[in-house]
Amino acid sequence: MKRLMKCLAFLCMVMLTPNMAYAALSNSPINWGFKRGVNEQQAQADPQHEQILGKYGGFYKGDANKKVLYLTFDNGYENGYTGQILDVLKKEKVPATFFVTGHYLQSASDLVKRMVKEGHIVGNHSWYHPDLTTNSDADIREELNTVRDKTRELTGQKEMKYIRPPRGVFSERTVKVAKDEGYTHVMWSLAYVDWNVNQQKGEQYAYDSIMKQIHPGAVMLLHTVSKDNADALEKVIKDLKKRGYKFKSLDDFPTKK
Repeated sequence: MKRLMKCLAFLCMVMLTPNMAYAALSNSPINWGFKRGVNEQQAQADPQHEQILGKYGGFYKGDANKKVLYLTFDNGYENGYTGQILDVLKKEKVPATFFVTGHYLQSASDLVKRMVKEGHIVGNHSWYHPDLTTNSDADIREELNTVRDKTRELTGQKEMKYIRPPRGVFSERTVKVAKDEGYTHVMWSLAYVDWNVNQQKGEQYAYDSIMKQIHPGAVMLLHTVSKDNADALEKVIKDLKKRGYKFKSLDDFPTKK
């Protein structure tokens, strides 16, 4: 009987150890932000936030000495412009990563299939788009892996390696949980308020907002719901190429772990 009790106690410890490890980590929410890049100088995030991100292999910008850009989009819902964006990417031979939610997978499955078919990466933006710091470890895993499994089912994409946390909110705990599930956090070093569909300001505004922040190694965040982005994208890409920039896939990121 004593041996049985010892065995049960040991099993309980084994089962609880991962959750105990996560509980020891800070769950203080970090709302991602940074000092914007100007004059082709890199954006700068809070050093403590950058340290937490980097501790688990995450990143938000690349090499300051190489004119390489990483184009990413967040796809929470479809607003009619993703097809136009995909047309531009195909024409200009530019790879991108699209971070999708469960809603997007269910409501725009044909577009997700097209993304993968045309060589782009589909990344994880969670199923329900919650603040993951309010979720349990088990709920975080379910959020992420449901997106991964549905994407594989729809597109045949075998792996899902990259996550962008909903609302740009994370903690050391949530980053660690995601890392243990095989995900690398990808934040961003260039963005503007493009997601408000009721405050679109025109193609030139989008162009100017992007170009004035551009810098070597930029991880660019755009939203596909923006008409301004869709209309400005081709000119943005062509003009950046003229300035010597190259667009690369996240899979080519030099320091990912």
